[in-house]
Amino acid sequence: MQSFPKALLADVIANFVMAYVLVHAAHYAGAANAGQGAAVGFFNWLGFVAVATLFSVTFEKRPLGLWVINNGFHLVGLVIMGIIVTVWK
Repeated sequence: MQSFPKALLADVIANFVMAYVLVHAAHYAGAANAGQGAAVGFFNWLGFVAVATLFSVTFEKRPLGLWVINNGFHLVGLVIMGIIVTVWK
């Protein structure tokens, strides 16, 4: 098990990587305002995070409620990140 500081550092680095990718997705999508940035964040969550983690419910038989909680966190994060990277130019 990782120590808390190492896990936190890994999470921060991973979020910067997601933000970097989201900047490019927003640019390629032509997002110009907060609503469009939120949509970019949502569709990136839907296409990558939600689909990739749904297997934990279907194959690993984990509770759907746990998936909703964990992925709700990522959904909110990506939508907010999409808004920030779109309006912060």
